[in-house]
Amino acid sequence: MPTFMNDPTMPTPSFPGSHMVLDDHYVFISGLTVSDLSNGHAARGDVKEETRLVMRALSRMLEMEGGSLADIVRVDIHLTDLHTIQDMDGVYAEYFEPGHYPARTCTESPHICGGSSIEITVMAKRQRQAEQ
Repeated sequence: MPTFMNDPTMPTPSFPGSHMVLDDHYVFISGLTVSDLSNGHAARGDVKEETRLVMRALSRMLEMEGGSLADIVRVDIHLTDLHTIQDMDGVYAEYFEPGHYPARTCTESPHICGGSSIEITVMAKRQRQAEQ
């Protein structure tokens, strides 16, 4: 049975959804933008800083469940401008061991919620198994 949860350090989602859904094997984290973070508004418009803040938040959320960024198996990234992909990639790559990058999709989405430049969604292998 899945567990639906919200990160207590972030505002409750303004949409009908949860920040995270856990099952026996995976952690699914909804698309995260700097607009979802209480400290992210000043970074809006700087794809490098937005990427850094979102990756730190994803790391913290996975750590809450006993995991880490190394447990991520799939990432979906939406950029408002694909011309910024190299700037984003430069920061994104810092969060993974070279050669151990998750499967990834990156698309251009000109209208990301809250006026953010980037939205990142992840699926990670769960370290802590659900109680049987």
